[in-house]
Amino acid sequence: MMNFHDLAESRKSMRGYDAHRPVPREILERVLDAGRLAPSAKNLQPWQFLLISSPEMLAKIRPSYERDWFQEAPHILVVTGDRQAAWVRASDGWNSLETDLAIAMDHLVLAAHAEGLATCWICAFDPVMLREALGLKPSEAIFAITPLGYASADALTRPKSRKALDEVVRYL
Repeated sequence: MMNFHDLAESRKSMRGYDAHRPVPREILERVLDAGRLAPSAKNLQPWQFLLISSPEMLAKIRPSYERDWFQEAPHILVVTGDRQAAWVRASDGWNSLETDLAIAMDHLVLAAHAEGLATCWICAFDPVMLREALGLKPSEAIFAITPLGYASADALTRPKSRKALDEVVRYL
């Protein structure tokens, strides 16, 4: 099993999926469970994870992000949350929903990578189209989506680049 640093270092956004290789249910459930285990403000867990796998639902939501590689993924994971169910800081009314959902999404994509799956955290989707396709309640916010599946051979060869540590850290 990979240590956490190696996992974080090797994880990258994949833009290519094997459309003919669905992910076994037990692997999907381990990934989803990692999201469930994520911490949230006051442990309110204001999230819902929508796993889309049926051809009918995939056809409804794929137009919300029209990239060829997004159309290939056998599964699409949508992370939503209810703003009314999230913790609110009393002093200024700040709502923790986006922070809670970001932590859960990070758990999901890292767990997927640990299982040998590919993901690509996407926020550039059409929220109106996606909301309508999913039939969400007004209080439900769509935070992010990711294709979920096995990477195509060409996606695996794309390099990952990051700034040097001294460019992003200040020791005070």
